[in-house]
Amino acid sequence: MILSLFSQINDMFTRAFWDDIVKNKDAQGFFDSYRMEFAPRRGIGFNQKDFALRNAAWAISDIISSRSEDAGNREGFQSHIKNDTPIAGDKVIIDDRDAESREIKKIAKMFGADLVGITEVDPRWHYSARVDTRDMSEAPIELPETITHVIVMAHAMDADLVDTYPSALAGASTGLEYSHEASIVIQLASYIRNLGYEAVASMNDTALVIPYAIKAGLGEYGRNQMVLTPEFGPRVRFSKIFTSLPLSAENPKPLGMTDYCKICTKCADACPPKALPFGEARAGGENVSTIRGVKKWSANCEKCFGYWAKLKTDCAICMRVCPFNHRGKWHERLWYKLATSRYRKLALWWDNRKGMPERLKPRDWWEAIVK
Repeated sequence: MILSLFSQINDMFTRAFWDDIVKNKDAQGFFDSYRMEFAPRRGIGFNQKDFALRNAAWAISDIISSRSEDAGNREGFQSHIKNDTPIAGDKVIIDDRDAESREIKKIAKMFGADLVGITEVDPRWHYSARVDTRDMSEAPIELPETITHVIVMAHAMDADLVDTYPSALAGASTGLEYSHEASIVIQLASYIRNLGYEAVASMNDTALVIPYAIKAGLGEYGRNQMVLTPEFGPRVRFSKIFTSLPLSAENPKPLGMTDYCKICTKCADACPPKALPFGEARAGGENVSTIRGVKKWSANCEKCFGYWAKLKTDCAICMRVCPFNHRGKWHERLWYKLATSRYRKLALWWDNRKGMPERLKPRDWWEAIVK
C-alpha cells in the first residue's frame, strides 16, 4: 500500500540545489560540467572530446528544458513539456480502442520509440508537487481532468557507449536518448492533439515513470533500481504521454526477471560507492529520496549521486554489468530463457562463470569510429 505520494522536491537531483546534505562543491561541479568551460580535462574517457560529445548529445533536450526558465519550469524534468499544438476543434471518432492503440504504437515507433506500452492513469505514481526552479519551492502539478491513459515509451541506449561506463563518453548515451525523447514526445503529443484529444508530453516530470513502465507491461523492476526489459535489459530511458485519447490498457504478465534479481547481486557487487542493496526487497521510505510504502530494492541515493558528482558525469556501471543487458546474440537469448525460468540458478552459474563484463576502453571506442 502506498503510504504517501512523493514530492519531486525530494528527488536526488533537486536536493542537490537545496539540501545541505547533498549540496556541495562536487555537486556544483557535476552540473557545471555540462557547460564546456567548466568541464574537467583528465585522462581518456574524461577529456575535452569526451565531454564535448556528451554535452552535444544533450543539446536538443537542453533547448527544450531551458525554454521556460523564466517561469520556473524546467520542461521534461521539473515540469511537463508545454503544448505547442492546439487541440483540434473536431475530434476523430474512435470506435475501436484496440485498433487505435495498435495504431498509436506504430506511430510512436515511426517517430523513433523502441518500445511502447499503454496503461491507465494511476494517481499513486504522480508527484504530489513539482519544482519551481526559480527558488526550488514546491508548485502544483496541473493535468487536464479528462486524462485517462498514459502512453509509455522506451528508448534504447547505444550499446557501445554504455560499454564505456564509467566515463564522460558514456554519458553521451544518456544525453542522446533524452534528446530523442524530447523530439518523440512532442511529435506524438502533437499528433494526438491534432486528433482533437488532450496529450501532455512528459519525460522525468509529473509522475514516476518506472512504475508506469512496469504497469504498461514494458518490463520488471531490478535490483539496480531500473526497469529490466526483455529486449534491452536496463539499457533504456523512458518517456510518457498523458492523454484523453480512447485507448486500451495493457495487462502486464510476469516475465521472470525480478525473480532472477533475487538471486543475483552482480550490480551491487560492481557498484563503486556500494550504494545498491543486497538481500531481499523491502518496503522503502527510510531515505527521503525513496517513495514510501513500496516493496522494492532501494539504493542509498546520497552515495550514488555522490559518486556521480566526483566523476562529473553519470555512472551506470550497474547497467553495463547487468546480465540482462544483452544484444540478442543466440547465447544471450538462451541465457535469457534460462534466467527467466525455473532454471534461473543454472543461468546464475553460467553468468558467474563468465565473470564481470569487461569495460570497453574509451580509446578503443574512438578508434573504432574512424576505422
